[in-house]
Amino acid sequence: MDIDTLAGVARELLLVVAPADFVAERTARQRAMRADDRDTAAAIGKLRKPTPAAWVIDLLAHEQALDEAVDLGPSLREAQAKADPQEISTLRRQRTSVVAALAQAGADLATDAGHPATPAVLEQVRATIEAAMADPHAGAAVRSGLLVQPLESVGFEDVDLDGALAVPDAVPDAWSGSGAPPIDIEEGRRARRSTRASRPEKQAEEDQQDQQDQQDRAPDPEPEPMPDPAAERRAARQAETAARTESRDADAALDEAERELGAAEDRRAGLARELERATAEVERLERSRDDAETASDRARDVLAAAQEHRRSLGR
Repeated sequence: MDIDTLAGVARELLLVVAPADFVAERTARQRAMRADDRDTAAAIGKLRKPTPAAWVIDLLAHEQALDEAVDLGPSLREAQAKADPQEISTLRRQRTSVVAALAQAGADLATDAGHPATPAVLEQVRATIEAAMADPHAGAAVRSGLLVQPLESVGFEDVDLDGALAVPDAVPDAWSGSGAPPIDIEEGRRARRSTRASRPEKQAEEDQQDQQDQQDRAPDPEPEPMPDPAAERRAARQAETAARTESRDADAALDEAERELGAAEDRRAGLARELERATAEVERLERSRDDAETASDRARDVLAAAQEHRRSLGR
């Protein structure tokens, strides 16, 4: 199987074809490739249809519009490592501006292609661009033009790229790129930590005194446990993973049905060709029979004439 050829076909399908028309065009490309390279044709038949948000990202990648966003990531990571609040603030404002501009550019490209993006799709586009800034592996993935599902950056965790690319082997930097840690883009969580860290000493002492007073008094009923944000994020991520798995399974079932349909159509075409050849052979044999009958009739006529001529001579 030729990875470069497969990646080229995948990019053409992802860029030229809207998601709604992807399956039909993929089947056509698979059939066209089958005569030359059956292995690559089989791999084409397994290419996954992109989600609308991934399709918009691939349109931006084709225009090389994502380079500035991805290149901004290392600057943010360096500023964060230096703990330079002014530089971090400046770069974050730049990031917000770049993400908004790219989302609008993606919306324009989708509209020009005849498939306007919904607000929900554009929100996924923005999240994917932020993930590309936060994680160098995700940056390589979105610039490849082979994205089939949106990405999301959650805190300092690596971006989940499982199943994100149409041809993973064609984008090695998505798996073996820079080992730099991703950027934490959860502003709210840092803001809460910052607020607690900057509380005046006096307030802390008053809080401590209040706690002591409460201990001196009769014990209050045990308070209800506070929600655990980390547990909630884990649950949300598990739900997202389950939904993504279900989506992949459904896509795989659709792909298998498409492959079976293509094989059945090939068999039908083969049977039609065989029937056509058999019909032609029957027609040829019928013509041969008719010619033989005609020749036989002529021979009998000649024989009868010869016999009649001989009888006339005998008289």
